[in-house]
Amino acid sequence: MAEQLTDEDWLVWDTFYAMRRRLDRALEVRLHEGSGVSAPEYEILAGLGRSSDRRLRVRDIAEQIGWEKSRVSHQVTRMEKRGLVRRSDCDLDARGTWVELTSDGRRAMLESSRGHNEAIKRYFVDALGGEGDALRSFSQRVLDAIGDDATD
Repeated sequence: MAEQLTDEDWLVWDTFYAMRRRLDRALEVRLHEGSGVSAPEYEILAGLGRSSDRRLRVRDIAEQIGWEKSRVSHQVTRMEKRGLVRRSDCDLDARGTWVELTSDGRRAMLESSRGHNEAIKRYFVDALGGEGDALRSFSQRVLDAIGDDATD
């Protein structure tokens, strides 16, 4: 039988979990209000924007943001309809498809990034104070403990 969590363990977990949910929600609301871009759209736009040639394969996007390929594909379809991205055949893999950032998508990414970065600074970085190294170290330990348990 698994070891029981103490009341203090639950208090720490509940506080962390509430912070994470509210931070995600606050960032998402700020992102959408400031630019009309949803959090899922932003994740894809930002990944494409960081790519050297502004394009990625669906499987690479899925791996980068931790989604199922089918979820990425559905999101990309919605983004195509808005003119943010376009698909093209992948010359490296006959079964693959490139997702490319359009000029409208690049503008949306740049516009949304400004407000998103300001919100991250306001809600997270400023509150973190000088404890960034400790949080990064803790986060890496959690990631190491999880290992491959969260992959398909």
